[in-house]
Amino acid sequence: MAQTIDYNKIKEASVKYPKLKEINYTYGTAGFRMKADYLESVIFRVGILAGLRSKKLNSKFIGIMVTASHNPEADNGVKLVDPSGEMLEQRWEAYATQLANAQNEEELITVIKSIVSQNEINESKNAVVVYARDTRPSGPKLIAALEDGIKAINAVGENLGIKTTPQLHYYTNHLNCSEKPVEGNCEELADTLYYEKFANAFHKAVGGNQRLSTINVDAANGVGAPKLKELAEWIDKINDNIFKVAIINGDINTRGKLNFQCGADYVKSGQNPPLGLSLSCEQRAASLDGDADHGTFRLLDGDKIAALSAGFIIELVKAAGLDINVGVVQTAYANGSSTAYLEKELKVPVSCVPTGVKHLHHKAQEYDVGVYFEANGHGTILFSSEAMNKIYSVQERTTEQEKAIKKLQAASELINQTVGDALSDLLFVESILINRQWSFQKWNSIYTDMPNRLVKVVVSNRQIFKTTNAERTLVEPKGLQEKIDKLVAQYKN
Repeated sequence: MAQTIDYNKIKEASVKYPKLKEINYTYGTAGFRMKADYLESVIFRVGILAGLRSKKLNSKFIGIMVTASHNPEADNGVKLVDPSGEMLEQRWEAYATQLANAQNEEELITVIKSIVSQNEINESKNAVVVYARDTRPSGPKLIAALEDGIKAINAVGENLGIKTTPQLHYYTNHLNCSEKPVEGNCEELADTLYYEKFANAFHKAVGGNQRLSTINVDAANGVGAPKLKELAEWIDKINDNIFKVAIINGDINTRGKLNFQCGADYVKSGQNPPLGLSLSCEQRAASLDGDADHGTFRLLDGDKIAALSAGFIIELVKAAGLDINVGVVQTAYANGSSTAYLEKELKVPVSCVPTGVKHLHHKAQEYDVGVYFEANGHGTILFSSEAMNKIYSVQERTTEQEKAIKKLQAASELINQTVGDALSDLLFVESILINRQWSFQKWNSIYTDMPNRLVKVVVSNRQIFKTTNAERTLVEPKGLQEKIDKLVAQYKN
């Protein structure tokens, strides 16, 4: 039966979720993110937007993730996922902002009708939405608001329960790529498909090589703890001697522990090991997407992950004799030594884009194989359809070329190409280290970071600062960039 839009039904449902007058909401790189107490009306309206987006895209599944990632426990957030598992199309971010800021029920209906008109949406099209949340205590209440929004637009919603953000991205893409309707419990299926794919890919990627030492994984007392445990169990079923992890900070039930003095963002910003982790010399640890070893504390961040990944893929492409161009995308946060290593040692093209995964992802799509990892560890590797055709083409090859081809195939399956995924990235990095039989010290020695410090400067109005050149040059306030240039000119590099 057609799921037509009933505007009176939307108006009645929205009365329960009035907009907070004093807040101006903005849909940014991470969607909407703030104190959970301020989000009910926003998340209700996101449910409506997801229904509109699904109708616009001929009833494709749209994903919604309720999470605030590395933010404090009191925060929460929500973001939409497009059918291929990518971030919401940038033009629709403006619609999300307009809906969130509609002051009353009448204005909300006006905005919805405007979106329908501007996008020539067929209101009788069916709409389908899948959604999930992390372990935050505010999650159930916000999911209830989301479900009311989905019902108000007459869309069909599937609750995946507690999932990592990459699982939601991966499953959204899977649903839209499936030739026949998915059968069974979606919440369980989303886990099973994810674990099975990456466990098998990891097994293929490491081949018969010897495993390395146990990795101590700081799970930030969040959703990554139970999911990594289950993924490791799947890997053990296939081969119980290739991947050993010890999970610390895995308490998802005690209030106040989530992201408290732990997690990748804390480790990256403070350059210190997380609470609860005591390392002896040469032990290995990871805060999901930031890796560390210990003599003095050493952090192997997103820049080091990008350099390791690009070097390994270039090596395999050459060994396979394939005509595939590999490129790396960075932001202005990248350490200068990493850029120099990539360009001078690996001879790989490097692009710089504004901060935010959507900018990195879009630029990476311009290469046959695009590698991107922000300095904080967020990132992935994209293999274009042209590259995949070459990697999987059937033709006569030498034994050595065939070996390299098989490793490239495994690499393309092991990395989560829909979105940066801490668990997939961890397995990908580990597979490279196992193939090369490298210690963290060996990996860390490929280049030496330039001394650096990350500082947040609080200003009274951040809107007056305008940049260009991928956020590396200040245009406004006038004259400030010249003063910066004079200071910088006093120092080499």
